[in-house]
Amino acid sequence: MNLYTRRRLINYISLGISLFAMCFGLFWLFWILHTLFSNGLPGINMALFTQTTPAPGSAGGLANAILGSLQMSLVGVLIGTPIGIMAGTYLAEFGDRGWLAPATRFINDILLAAPSIVIGLFVFQIYVAQVEHFSGWAGGIALSLLVIPVVLRTTENMLRLVPSAMREAAYALGAPQWKMVLFVTLRAAKAGVATGILLAVARILGETAPLLFTALNNQFFSNMNQPMANLPVVIFQFAMSPYEDWHTLAWAGALLIGLFVLGLNVIARVMLREPKQH
Repeated sequence: MNLYTRRRLINYISLGISLFAMCFGLFWLFWILHTLFSNGLPGINMALFTQTTPAPGSAGGLANAILGSLQMSLVGVLIGTPIGIMAGTYLAEFGDRGWLAPATRFINDILLAAPSIVIGLFVFQIYVAQVEHFSGWAGGIALSLLVIPVVLRTTENMLRLVPSAMREAAYALGAPQWKMVLFVTLRAAKAGVATGILLAVARILGETAPLLFTALNNQFFSNMNQPMANLPVVIFQFAMSPYEDWHTLAWAGALLIGLFVLGLNVIARVMLREPKQH
């Protein structure tokens, strides 16, 4: 077998293995989506969005859990996004020297890899145990700690993709560094930064473990200073119950989260897609 034939054979084998791996992954993905839709669609109705979580055997919906998840996610994004953007900007634009930037990256990598239940226990210890009650604020703080590392890493990477010529042009026009960062590099990387925020939201929407230790749950509508219902915990509790009507609501809630996360990921992909050259 000559060299050319051997290379073609290796190429065909590699392509075959890659195609098999892709089909294998897509098979499980479509199976999961089929299961989610087939079990979740029967529970989608108007009551799901207008009624609170019911007692066993009673009619109800997930309105309080949906609202609670949105409120805590909003708090998490509002707290975590500015911190993540500012820290990512520092690492990309000001952190070339000294020990602080490498230490920050190291800690951020730990936060990215840390199990979310550890974040929940941390917030439980520093906040819930001090005020002696669960609350939506505690859940929002826990979610913000999951938002920060995602936004930080995305912001840093997107800013590093901005060409140095744009920075040099701003300096040549006499702009100070803070103006160059604010009006040139951040503006050029705004689509990538927004994508990082969307990916962070997609991550926190399905987190259950940190909310078990912070927000817990509530059968009714509540304010942020009380235990608050949320979709991940309601899905967990209803799915583990022996009641068929709760199972239906759990599948419907899982479908809602799945569709929302899927939509956010599609939007993020579209925003990061490079425009076609004409």
